[in-house]
Amino acid sequence: MSEDVFKKIVSHCKEYGFVFQSSEIYDGLSAVYDYGQMGVELKNNIKKYWWDSMVLLNENVVGIDSAIFMHPTIWKASGHVDAFNDPLIDNKDSKKRYRADVLIEDHLAKIDDKINKEVEKAAKRFGESFDEAMFRQTNPRVLENQQKRDEIHTRFAKALNDSNLEELRQIIIDCEIADPISGTRNWTDVRQFNLMFSTEMGSTTDGAMKVYLRPETAQGIFVNFLNVQKTGRMKIPFGIAQIGKAFRNEIVARQFIFRMREFEQMEMQFFVRPGEELEWFAKWKETRMKWHKALGFGDKKYRFHDHDKLAHYANAATDVEFEMPFGFKEVEGIHSRTDFDLSSHEEFSGKKIQYFDPELNKSYVPYVIETSIGVDRMFLSVMSASYCEEQLEGGESRVVLKLPPALAPIKLGVLPLVKKDGLPEKAREIIDNLKFDFKCQYDEKDSIGKRYRRQDAIGTPYCVTVDHQTLQDNTVTIRYRDTMEQERVAIDRLAGIIADKVSLKNLLKTIG
Repeated sequence: MSEDVFKKIVSHCKEYGFVFQSSEIYDGLSAVYDYGQMGVELKNNIKKYWWDSMVLLNENVVGIDSAIFMHPTIWKASGHVDAFNDPLIDNKDSKKRYRADVLIEDHLAKIDDKINKEVEKAAKRFGESFDEAMFRQTNPRVLENQQKRDEIHTRFAKALNDSNLEELRQIIIDCEIADPISGTRNWTDVRQFNLMFSTEMGSTTDGAMKVYLRPETAQGIFVNFLNVQKTGRMKIPFGIAQIGKAFRNEIVARQFIFRMREFEQMEMQFFVRPGEELEWFAKWKETRMKWHKALGFGDKKYRFHDHDKLAHYANAATDVEFEMPFGFKEVEGIHSRTDFDLSSHEEFSGKKIQYFDPELNKSYVPYVIETSIGVDRMFLSVMSASYCEEQLEGGESRVVLKLPPALAPIKLGVLPLVKKDGLPEKAREIIDNLKFDFKCQYDEKDSIGKRYRRQDAIGTPYCVTVDHQTLQDNTVTIRYRDTMEQERVAIDRLAGIIADKVSLKNLLKTIG
């Protein structure tokens, strides 16, 4: 999928009420977006799918909703005040700013593409007799590119782990990485930039306290660990889930809602015994990937990407990456955070944050496995995977969003064939009966074909047409979005047919 298709997805989001530029009538606010009437439904359905998969399917996972404003010392304890930085580099000719690590990662991805193209060419040439593993080990061009990639990668990983900004710049120079806009290699030094938004809390300037808008929701879970554990009488292992807004002053905000300054996270922190964390890390990796693949976009669209640079608190970390129109990108992070967070809050707050384990008959600071997913990135991956342009017989074409039915904003479009003869009233009657089960939309404007196209464009899985025969025998035509097939069914069967297909419960059963 190309950048061209990505532009179409962005304009489709605007045209059909999924996503708008924030403050658009005032020329917008960079990297901030609003969800429209269709977008908010899809977003809520994604959140519901995640929330229920956590707190319904796991009796040892509970939820909280912590405040956006938190005591400023929390961010000192978490390391965000001192270490929440991006390495940024400017091109002197285009005056554009980039993340140095992303420039190098994109360069490595290009080398990977070269290798994969060689393999694909050979696979076509040799057919069934092709031995990919042997080809990768022996082909001179593949070996040369692989060696080049490995050398850059080793330098890059070391520079990141050492926070060596000069070396990051040197890699960009040595790899002859050019600015995609100006095409030049006229780079500044790499500098660190803190991403937290700050504001003041209090009534007077003198008495005001500097506070931060939270850059992640996880800390709200950690500082409530004891509250939840004691009031819920939770036994380790157990998890705390939360969905909420977070804020980062992204300098290089781009790719629509992929990287924004105000975004929403779905995070779950799972508390375990020290020494058992890597076992739980592996389990949650598998569980989370299953959750993504259950949506049916194709297993090849997902992959794990293990981290080169581990955060100061982690002993294992991986990303679930999804194939966006602009390449494989991180949608979810799974991290083994050790006991860093709880120990740090114990130290900074002076309060004992420990769990007494009755089986071991001792107290300890639990270790943590984190699963953290961006709602907006998940939304973008769902839209990207669902967007489809189809050529139909007779030279017609259609744009259809093949959304998983459980996530679709509107589950059923109800369309009277004509605006007279009692058909609109019958259609309204159907909606009044079904609106308690799922979101329906009534549409009587334009030809029936145009109305089908509109429903296709917002991803409605089912449309029902009410015609003159309906008044005689209480049957309607149900049309299926993906195949465009139609069948005649009795009105009293509608609820059962649609509920079975759009049920979140059935989707959860595939993973639970």
